[in-house]
Parts: sequence; C-alpha cells; structure tokens
Amino acid sequence: MKKIRLTVIALMLATFFASSASAADNTLREVFEDAFYGAAIGAVIGGAFMIFTKKPAAHLENLGYGAAIGALGGTAYGLAKSARSLASLDNGKVVIAMPTVIPSVVESPSTGRTAVVWQASILRGTFN
Repeated sequence: MKKIRLTVIALMLATFFASSASAADNTLREVFEDAFYGAAIGAVIGGAFMIFTKKPAAHLENLGYGAAIGALGGTAYGLAKSARSLASLDNGKVVIAMPTVIPSVVESPSTGRTAVVWQASILRGTFN
C-alpha cells in the first residue's frame, strides 16, 4: 500500500513539473481532472471485475487496482493532451514541455502501401 501511495505522489509531482512554467493554471487543472476521471472509470471497471468473481467480498483490491490504473492512464492522457511541442517560443521565452506524438496513416505513392507514421512537433513558435 505504501508503494502505491508513493507512486501516486511521485506521479502528481511529475505532473506538476512536466507542465510548462508559463502555462495557465488550466493545464494543471485539466491534468488532475483527467486523472480523477480515469480513477473513477478504473474503479468502476475494477468493480465490474470484482462482481464476476466467485467471492466478490474477498476481491475488494480490484477496486483499488482499477482506480490506480485509471489514474495513471488519465494522467498520461492529460499530459499528452496538454503538451504540444518539445520547445516553444512565447514572447521571447523558451518553454520546454513533453511533445505530443500523433499517429497518422500515409499511403506511399510509389508502392501504394499504407503505413502508420508517428509525428512529434519539436519546435513551435510565433514570429511577429
């Protein structure tokens, strides 16, 4: 149980430090909301797995496992949703963040085959 608490605290701290310094408070709030919703959905799914066991009262840990996995998934989703590029220029300030990886399907013009291509934005900026 201590390992789970330490893991959750470490992820919360990592979430706090992974968000960019000049980002609005909405980013951190959205990450925590996604983590909360993920935990709630995970607890519901864990409860569904618990119900289908022979002795549901003996498997209450499924709720905790589901909530923990859901919180991790929600946090990962929130971080991926909030970050746009590795580095961005904003009013002369360089902001470092985790880039968003976007999959896309591309068809090769020469062979006609389709392939999945992963793209990540490395630098983003506005120039006046």
